[in-house]
Amino acid sequence: MSEIIDQKPPTSQSMATAVEVPSYIQRQTLSQLLRGDLGFIPVLLTLIAITVYFAVTTNGLFLAPENLSNLLQQIITIGVEGLGVTLVLLLGEIDLSVAAVGTLGAVAMGVLSERLGVPAWEAILAGVLVGALAGCINGVFTAILRIPSFIVTLASSISYSGLLLYLLAGQATLIVHDPTIVSIAGSSRSFLPDVYGVGLPTLALLLYAAGLVWDHVVRKRAGLRTKSLLLLIGQIALVVILVEGTISILENTPGPGGTFLGVPNSAAIFFGLLLALWLVLTKTRYGRHIYAVGGNAEAARRAGINVTFIRVTVFTMCSALAAVGGILAASRANAVASQISPSLLLESIAAAVIGGVSLFGGRGSVWSIVLGALIIGSLENGLDLRSQGTDVKQMIEGAVLIIAVAIDALVRRAQARSGR
Repeated sequence: MSEIIDQKPPTSQSMATAVEVPSYIQRQTLSQLLRGDLGFIPVLLTLIAITVYFAVTTNGLFLAPENLSNLLQQIITIGVEGLGVTLVLLLGEIDLSVAAVGTLGAVAMGVLSERLGVPAWEAILAGVLVGALAGCINGVFTAILRIPSFIVTLASSISYSGLLLYLLAGQATLIVHDPTIVSIAGSSRSFLPDVYGVGLPTLALLLYAAGLVWDHVVRKRAGLRTKSLLLLIGQIALVVILVEGTISILENTPGPGGTFLGVPNSAAIFFGLLLALWLVLTKTRYGRHIYAVGGNAEAARRAGINVTFIRVTVFTMCSALAAVGGILAASRANAVASQISPSLLLESIAAAVIGGVSLFGGRGSVWSIVLGALIIGSLENGLDLRSQGTDVKQMIEGAVLIIAVAIDALVRRAQARSGR
């Protein structure tokens, strides 16, 4: 009895000690590491290997500032449409109409501007709304009528192909003359002034670094495991080097008349959309619901999430982004056409999957689209510099895509066996 009386109740300090997280991380074996989440590391290593190969085989031409600026502008359409594809893939769905919808939005803008005399920004807004409406229709058929997205979007792609011919009235190409539309991505003025081209990325870097430091401090105060200070500094330094190095190359790219080109407007639009979607997916309840629905739709429904609303809005955003990508492509080409790019759909999906977005839903980040688009664009650009034909480019892109999907499937199986 005396033993029971003498026992002291556990204090808050002793309870905290009992659940204290160890300050060390047990060394993992190679198999355990491969079963974990390697993040963007394999994709980044692939991009580095491609860059080194083409830099050597083209005698440095691949890394010339002019070519890098051209490469960045080439991947914008793939990147913007890939953002929409990423959202749909996070749900575990597929959208085969993004290329057709992107072309439809551009054609709607071109017809309104050139044939009906609608002001440029109103025509651009109408083109984006046409894309959003097409996506909303896809979402309704998929989410409410429960028709597989593969069938719905395939049918949409076929229908919009015919609608493009109807809108252009048999005309294969419609030249866009409006200076406002052309100046977005298709003229020598389609570049940001230095104050914005350098200032905006620098401001974003400062906010990024401040966010990492703040998160580190908050986790440390809460007693949670944090990265080492050296690793934190290294992460920030790596991003600063990559971003400021890219900006320096772009700002020193020779242009006509002895000028320098700078950061393209289209690149600023792409990264603006990228940042906005990243904030939505990671900092809002709506974004968390997208991941939840993609991970397990039934569990999300039982948790009170409006699964139908999530699916309809995601398909709507996907097609709106596809229309933005189509408008940027039309501005760069100074024309809209009834012919849908035969490779754009493959490249948009490939960029997302290669970047690390899972085809099975619930896993991936919009930032992965940057690496994926760079890999696709670098392959095309490098093979063009080596005078390779379309046949070689498509075979290589298809091989890279199937390898990425196979790796994703193998990683998911390994994680399932390890209980992750």
